[in-house]
Amino acid sequence: MKVDTMRKIDRWAGIPLCFILSVWFTLWQLLFKPKKVTAKNVLFLELSEMGSAIIADPALRYVKEQEGTQIFFAIFKKNVGSLQLLNTIDEKNLFTFCEDNLFTLVVDTFRFMWWCRKHRIDTVIDMEMFSRVSALLSRITGAVNLIGFVAYHSEGLYRGNFLTRPVIYNAHHHIAKNFMALSHTAMSQEEQLPFCKSLIKDEDIVLAQAPRDEAAIGRVQATLAGLYSDYRAGQRVVLINPNASDLLPQRRWPAEHFKVVIDSLLARYEDILVVITGAPAEFPGAQALCQSVANPRCVNSAGKFAFKDLVPLYFVADMMLTNDSGPGHFSAVTPLRSFVIFGPETPALYSSLGNSSALYLGLACSPCVSAANHRKTDCVDNRCVKDLLPELALADIYPHLDKIVSTQ
Repeated sequence: MKVDTMRKIDRWAGIPLCFILSVWFTLWQLLFKPKKVTAKNVLFLELSEMGSAIIADPALRYVKEQEGTQIFFAIFKKNVGSLQLLNTIDEKNLFTFCEDNLFTLVVDTFRFMWWCRKHRIDTVIDMEMFSRVSALLSRITGAVNLIGFVAYHSEGLYRGNFLTRPVIYNAHHHIAKNFMALSHTAMSQEEQLPFCKSLIKDEDIVLAQAPRDEAAIGRVQATLAGLYSDYRAGQRVVLINPNASDLLPQRRWPAEHFKVVIDSLLARYEDILVVITGAPAEFPGAQALCQSVANPRCVNSAGKFAFKDLVPLYFVADMMLTNDSGPGHFSAVTPLRSFVIFGPETPALYSSLGNSSALYLGLACSPCVSAANHRKTDCVDNRCVKDLLPELALADIYPHLDKIVSTQ
């Protein structure tokens, strides 16, 4: 299903449904006065962003580490791979929605209602800020404790009033701290207004690291040797990810900027292999970039690595340059040094939790997407990334690669 189609459904069906269920929920609360329960079986809802599932991991582990709790997760099927990078969620506690079309989404919604009651979900943490669908899903779980973000007296998207513990969304804190505020609220025994009044420190937001798998690394190195016959284990590898999801295409750095960076790196360092990454559907664009470079030490790996191969690939590589997209967050579960290009969104809220540097101009119009506008922008001239010239990126990248040379 196309992103704009999902947005239209979310708006035109989501608003009236949220209103109707809000009225029903208010009457239900008045008539039955459900008893408060302590959070035990906690469901996290994060449907649409693979990167957010990684950023949320410290919040998931916080709840999982509380005595007597069990955590569950619901996500779109196409994004489930992100949860498997750290395996914080047991497979049996995972529900996936097929979002191919409206029919499959409706069918899975009924399955979801049964699944939640089977697992006796008592608490839902809705981590979405842009979706009315997740708000509706939280209501039909049958859970007593409903936690999620609200705008309070700020402008924001209408998502009904289902929440029993509404948490103020803080646009001045990194999203990982906002997620942690949801988890603190779920486990708190104290009623607050507004939630959450916890002090969440930087050291509380520590991302777990994936284990190093030598067998998987060997398979990745074999694939690299197939792409570049002179590759040998230990050769320096630079990953280039020129892709970004269709959710926000304005995040894409121009291909000609990537070309300048690649040409410069190949000329400066005779020992590196540049590997352009991407999904199978992104092969044509990656191939066009590779052909424009026209150097045997620049290869196109789009579609060559499965999602499960990304972590071992990140262990093999020495650095990655990427648009603000999933790989910038996936790589955070490894020591890989990454350089992430930001523009329509701000690194102050969405920077990687790993060994990463943000490349960001901070124009007067940037960021232009937020929790208040459904992450939709009318911009057709993304100067926030276009004007971030290759020379600026190379000024950050060179010291890292030069340091590696000096220590060898």
